[in-house]
Amino acid sequence: MRVVVENTVCLNTGDAAILLAIRHILKTLLGEGVEFLVFDSQPEVAARLYPKEHYPDIELRKLPSESFFKYKYDDNTLKNALKQVYNQAVFQALSHVGTGNYLDRQFFSDDDRKSLALYRDADLVITTGGTYLVENYSLERRINEFKVGEMLGKKPIFFTQSLGPFEKSYNRRKLQPVFAQSPLILLRDERSREHILDLVDDPGKCHVIADAVFALADLERVKALLIVGRPAPSGRVGISVRHWHYVKNGAGGMGRYIDSIREIATRLVRDHGKEVTFVSTCQGVPEYAHDDSKTAELIVSGLAPEIASQVTVDASFHTPEQLMAVVKDFDFVVATRMHMMIMSLCVGTPVLPIAYEFKTRELAKRIGVADVLLDIDTVAPDEASASLDRFAANLDHYRAVSLKAVIEEHASAMSAADLIRPLIEGSTANSTQPSPEDVEQDLARRA
Repeated sequence: MRVVVENTVCLNTGDAAILLAIRHILKTLLGEGVEFLVFDSQPEVAARLYPKEHYPDIELRKLPSESFFKYKYDDNTLKNALKQVYNQAVFQALSHVGTGNYLDRQFFSDDDRKSLALYRDADLVITTGGTYLVENYSLERRINEFKVGEMLGKKPIFFTQSLGPFEKSYNRRKLQPVFAQSPLILLRDERSREHILDLVDDPGKCHVIADAVFALADLERVKALLIVGRPAPSGRVGISVRHWHYVKNGAGGMGRYIDSIREIATRLVRDHGKEVTFVSTCQGVPEYAHDDSKTAELIVSGLAPEIASQVTVDASFHTPEQLMAVVKDFDFVVATRMHMMIMSLCVGTPVLPIAYEFKTRELAKRIGVADVLLDIDTVAPDEASASLDRFAANLDHYRAVSLKAVIEEHASAMSAADLIRPLIEGSTANSTQPSPEDVEQDLARRA
């Protein structure tokens, strides 16, 4: 069986972990013979980080939505006016792809045609899990990807999402038919489900289950830690940070967050006798737009010398497997990135979370650490210090509560297989390309 996973950003280790979790879940359902066609924003770089010899069942290809279409030009009114005309022409060309006519030759390379043929002939299309359908970001690329899939006769399964709310009329208008076509929408929290109830035709196809990455949990280790209790302390603590463009009060808000992390690092070294390692899911890839190690280095540069001597910035790229091996040896992790939080929990390492979006607040409730959660929009050094002290003083309690929750979250994440199982035959039966007449009618409706 061939499965398309679209909208991936594998340069982000958290997103890559989602992909590997989807792969794991589907292989438990479909067996080892599944092939994965992964449509990614930067497949050439991702292929270097995730080479075929280590991931032989994964083929990385360029996202059609980022290859075919034009997007907003910052300061060119004429180009922006022509963009819509060009993009409509691309959709027209899609109805002729593979025919060899003028539009086909003009808009698509041989590799483009191969990607579209692979997409069209796939047995199942999954739009990957994550947090890319929120209005902090432009959704035009994602919506175009859904349109391409629709024109190829595909109905995407939405893997575990945190999404919405959708207040912009463009997003609501364009996403409603996408949600209507999808046979299954998996959501990470009840709040996300509430965000789309007025946009879906059948609320019964929307299911709240755990983030897919919990499927990667080392259950044997987690259960052993629950029985044995506290492992021998390593004396090491990990911290994951990030720059957040949408923090309240802008630069002032980020300054307060940075000061709070400095306070946490200082207290960990001075009062708790720990060595601190800054490490995160988005780092070590020059081609990627985000590098959390730069924020970490800025934080460390402001530490007192005697504190900084006990603090390290790990700026290297790590695959999900490598990152989980790193955090396994920490006494605990202070995590801003949510998938840093989840991967730590998957190997039995407790987490003090810092929320920058609602998804982390919802997860903190599920794993029993909401009372120590810090919020990037409001955190201050005094609050950060108090939360750290409470967490460290009651670490055994938070470990036990969180790891019991990990077992439940793992079962919940794996339940995706049972929800997908009834769709497999229908998805295969409907994998043919729509007729030219259907495509023409669809284009007319869009116009």
